[in-house]
Formats: sequence, structure tokens, C-alpha cells
Amino acid sequence: MTEFEQKLRQQHEESMHAELEALLATAGRAEAEVSRKDFSGFKNLFHRFLQVKGPSVEWAKINRPPEDSIQPYEKIKAKGLPNNITETLNKLVVVKLNGGLGTSMGCKGPKSLISVRNENTFLDLTVQQIEHLNKTYNADVPLVLMNSFNTDEDTKKILQKYSHHRVKIHTFNQSRYPRINKESLLPIATNMGMTGENAEAWYPPGHGDIYASFHNSGLLDNLLAEGREYMFVSNIDNLGATVDLFILHHLICQPADKRCEFIMEVTDKTRADVKGGTLIQYEDHLRLLEIAQVPKAHVDEFKSVTKFKIFNTNNLWISLSAIKRLQERNSMDLEIIVNPKTLDGGLNVIQLETAVGAAIKSFNNAMGVNVPRSRFLPVKTSSDLLLVMSNLYSLDAGSLTMSKKREFLTTPHVKLGSSFTKVQDFLTRFENIPDMLELDHLTVSGDVTFGKNVSLKGTVIIIANHGDRIDIPAGAMLENKIVSGNLRILDH
Repeated sequence: MTEFEQKLRQQHEESMHAELEALLATAGRAEAEVSRKDFSGFKNLFHRFLQVKGPSVEWAKINRPPEDSIQPYEKIKAKGLPNNITETLNKLVVVKLNGGLGTSMGCKGPKSLISVRNENTFLDLTVQQIEHLNKTYNADVPLVLMNSFNTDEDTKKILQKYSHHRVKIHTFNQSRYPRINKESLLPIATNMGMTGENAEAWYPPGHGDIYASFHNSGLLDNLLAEGREYMFVSNIDNLGATVDLFILHHLICQPADKRCEFIMEVTDKTRADVKGGTLIQYEDHLRLLEIAQVPKAHVDEFKSVTKFKIFNTNNLWISLSAIKRLQERNSMDLEIIVNPKTLDGGLNVIQLETAVGAAIKSFNNAMGVNVPRSRFLPVKTSSDLLLVMSNLYSLDAGSLTMSKKREFLTTPHVKLGSSFTKVQDFLTRFENIPDMLELDHLTVSGDVTFGKNVSLKGTVIIIANHGDRIDIPAGAMLENKIVSGNLRILDH
């Protein structure tokens, strides 16, 4: 850095420190105490943001991971189940990332409270899975939810309904960081409030914040004191992320000096996953490479299925004592994701975020496990929702499994148009969910509705042009068909 840059950076840091102190002065004592911890993490991130210029990886140094660093799931499974499953399960904590809202699917409130199957929400299914595990093996696996200030209040209200279930549920909050003005690099908040002019001034800083906020909450120490050794972390909207006893056994049964502290579940890329983060070997460490870190000239190479064959499912198994060690030494170095946003009033801001999987390089004996695709079943859009609500899957004790009646193990490719984006609109367009057991590809665009007991097979494309409407009649069977034009069915 030149002397000028050095001075400028120092000036930015001093101004930021002064602004954050002024914000803290507007908070009550209890709130200020929590926010001071949050801000300490933010200042650390801001400091690194000012130092790092340009891409955080040098493309020439990227290598494919060594063969033994990503093990096939079959090899892990071949080790069999633990002798004492109950004892092994009691060393586990299940953590779900529950900071997101349902806005992208047109819903208010936490995404985890959207109904996905038989009136069950993501949270219901998670509780059912863990309760089933605890009952089956007479175990005591707790569920921990990492909430954000966006989801905490609504989630806590709902948690009361599980008080008689056989699952202990804990929550902690991820940090609340200030959005900063892109030009001045100062917070846009005027005080610590979250309403009115400050409604858009704050953000939860990505799931990489789990390590610091879990540690700061005191919950990590409590769970270690109970004899817990590993946590299984996943996104709450990934319905494939269930506790896997084979992976857990692999972790627990290793000698203490060779303990694997971090497993990332990866799975083979398909065309739909070209943007997913991948594992690379970089300066003798396994590292997660996200699309945001890739220099523009190499984005196509990153998306290639031949060079980078796998992607991160964000199902992670992490040693609790290792998290404590790294947090206390302040030696967890997560790449910064700079997320630019434009607020409603047109103001350009930036959010500094981190990803939970990026910590893989800081843990000892970290590895990837190439798991079956069935462990990655995220519901991000109404197209995904259609798949999980259909007869392609059967529901058993909170877990979704591909129906035995489906001949191909791959899921169909479904693309629903903008008329289906909001869950409410989506539900009104289907009298019931079509039979999709033999479907390969479905594209629907425009004003389209489906009657009862429709069956879709092969490739089906339904396009209603602007101003037209297509009502697929009850009982219709469409196999390898393109439907276009106008078809109205009205009650007489």
C-alpha cells in the first residue's frame, strides 16, 4: 500500500469507529452490550475489507483437490454404523440456518414458516426428523436455530407449539451489522433503531457469522459442557439435509490425534448448479471457492462441469471444540463477500458478508464427502415447491424420499413463469398437484391453471401468450406435448 492509501485507510477506520460509538450511545444498556460485540466483529471485517483489493484468489494457484480429500459417500458408508448409536447421537447437535425471510417467494415472515408439504412447514419437518431420531434410538439430539433480527421474534412465538415434542430447541441470534454507504463507507443508520428511516440500515452478515455469534451467545460452551462434540449445520430450506449416521460415525470413530474437524458434503454438479461454490486445493489447504471470488475472465471456466465437478451443498459437520479454539485465537479467516445493494430510495450501499463453508481452510484434517444428490433438496422457488409437494416424493417422519415408483433417480427440470412466483398465486393455479412420476421437463409461462388429477409425462411445455389464458382440464394427461394459444374452461 502506498503511504496515501495507508492514511486513507486509517482515516476510514477512525471515522467508522467514531460513527459506531455514536450509534451505540443511542441504545439502552442491554442492547448496547450485545451490539458492542456485533460491532467488534464488524470492525474486524471492515478492516480486512479495506486491506484486500482485487480478487481474493490468484487463479494460477488453484488446483483440483487431491483424490483422498474428497471421499465418496459409499466409502464412508462401508464403515458401517456405530456400535452404540445412542451414545454417538448424544455427541451431536443439529443446527439450522434460520435467518432468511420468505420474500423471494412472496411470503411475509421467516421462510422456515412456509408450508411445504401436507400443511407442514420447513420447521415442522425439521422438528419431526429430530424427534423421530430421538425416539428411535432413545437419544437426546438438540435442535439449534440460528435466527436473525428479521426472524427471531416470529420464530420464538411458533416454538411454543413444540414444547411437548421430544426435542430440546435452543436459539441464538446472528449479528446485526450496519449497511454502509458505497461512497462514504460510513453507516447509513442514524441510531440503533430498526424502524422508520433505519428500517433498511441493518443486515444479518451471511451464515459465516455462525462461528462468532454461536460462541458469543454462550450456547457453544453450554453444549460442550453437555459432552457434545460435533454440529451438523445446514440451510433450513434444504429438505435433503437429514442426520446421516454413517458420516457421524466416521467422525466420532477416528483417533483423537487424527480427528477430522470439518466435513463438507458436496455433490456432483448438473447444469442447474453451475453457480454453486466448489472445493479447490489452494496453498496446501482445501478451500471453498465461490463464484463471487472468481475473476471475470475465469467465470466460464468456474462454471464448467469438467474442471470443477462438484459443488457445496452447505451441509457441514463441524467440531465444536475446534470452533471454540479458533474463535478464542481469533484465527478464523473467512473471505469477505461484498454484496452491493440499491435501497428503495436509490441509495447505493454495501453489505460485508461471509459464508460458513469458507472456514474449511482453518480446520484440521478437513475433507469433503461426495454425497448422493438426494441430500441436496433446496426449496428456493415455487418450481422447487412444486417438486416437493408432488408424488415424486413420499414423506416419512419429516424426511422426504424419492418415490420408489419413479424409474429415474434424477428430479425433473421444472421452470414455472412469473405468474407462479408467489406461493399464494402458485397455490391458486393448481386444484391439486399433478402426477409427475414420469415427468422429465416442465416449462410453464403466462396465465395457466391446472384442474384436478392432471398427469404430466416426458417433456411438457405450456405457453400462454400475453392476454391469453390456458386452463388445463381436470383429468388431462399430457405426454411430450407443447400447449399454446388460448383455452378457457369456465363454470356454466
